[in-house]
Amino acid sequence: MSAARVLIFYRAPDGDPDAVERGYHEVSPQMKGTPGLTRNELLQDVADPRSYVVWSEWESLAAFQAWESGPNHRGRTSPLRPYQDRSGERPHYGVFEVKAAYQ
Repeated sequence: MSAARVLIFYRAPDGDPDAVERGYHEVSPQMKGTPGLTRNELLQDVADPRSYVVWSEWESLAAFQAWESGPNHRGRTSPLRPYQDRSGERPHYGVFEVKAAYQ
């Protein structure tokens, strides 16, 4: 089994530029100890500060899929859900399986 990376795209609403960061800091402590979750990061677009990506690393695609289909998925991530970027410019999320890596 190979590791998986999940990217979810977010956009801060007009008038509340810190909304995504607040949501991330609310969700992340609840995710600690989630089976298969290695780490996650909040990335901000330097060219568009209202645009964010939450990047998470999973031990395997199966571990991510088990969590995603489980009962805790929607409840734990709900503080960020309103800010998902569904503008249509790109998919609002992506799930990738690691096929190669270099240190």
